[in-house]
Amino acid sequence: MTVPGQDQAVAPPAEGRRGTAATRSRGRISVAGVLGELLITAGVFVLLFLGWQQWLNDIIVGTQLHNHSVQQSQTWNKAAVGPTKAPQPDAPPVITATIANAQKFALLIVPRFGADYYRPIAQGTGVRDVLNKGELGHYPTTQMPGALGNFAIASHRKAYGGNLEHINELHVGDHIFVETQDGWYQYEFRNLQYVNPTGVGVIDPVPEQAGLQPTDRMITLTSCNPFFSTAERIIAYGSFDTFTPRADGPPAEIAATVTGKS
Repeated sequence: MTVPGQDQAVAPPAEGRRGTAATRSRGRISVAGVLGELLITAGVFVLLFLGWQQWLNDIIVGTQLHNHSVQQSQTWNKAAVGPTKAPQPDAPPVITATIANAQKFALLIVPRFGADYYRPIAQGTGVRDVLNKGELGHYPTTQMPGALGNFAIASHRKAYGGNLEHINELHVGDHIFVETQDGWYQYEFRNLQYVNPTGVGVIDPVPEQAGLQPTDRMITLTSCNPFFSTAERIIAYGSFDTFTPRADGPPAEIAATVTGKS
């Protein structure tokens, strides 16, 4: 029996109950949605970071290395002394003296890699003090540029300038130039080889022929393969062709690169 005027507990309308449930549901969906958006955002940042590290950073670092190399060449030009003198056909090239670890002493130019490819070479193959600085590293146990035997250098394939990213694109007969304060050593590309990481014989004075006395002047470029992996090594071999003294100026093929007008 209902008494007029007596307070009563009135049940909320059905719409109100549904509204409360919907609000709670929306609350739960919002939390899940926020978490999902955060994960998506994090994924985007990861992709951007990888793109920066493996692509854009290589371009930026590569440009810096090119500019540094042009400046280094100009410094050597200013310090050069002596008259212009064409080398005799059978005369041995000038050999650079032994240098300290991590010291930059040469520059690498590979026309096949582009007119703006100009990279420093330092003594040693330490990861922190050489390779991760964007430099190619000279194996200290191998010969110097132009010397009888094997001038062997190493570099990252990608990242830190991507110095040997395109090593697999070399063609037989392509020229590889090594520049020092004395001049330019021109090598001619021979062939590629793929070896296991343990295949250290590639830097022997005569590659893969331990104990054999060298009769050729060679260059060997080494890097990891495939991209982002250390599963194997990719090796590029070249044989010495000619030496051009600094006083004579750079060979015509690389003049634009050396002067920075590429």
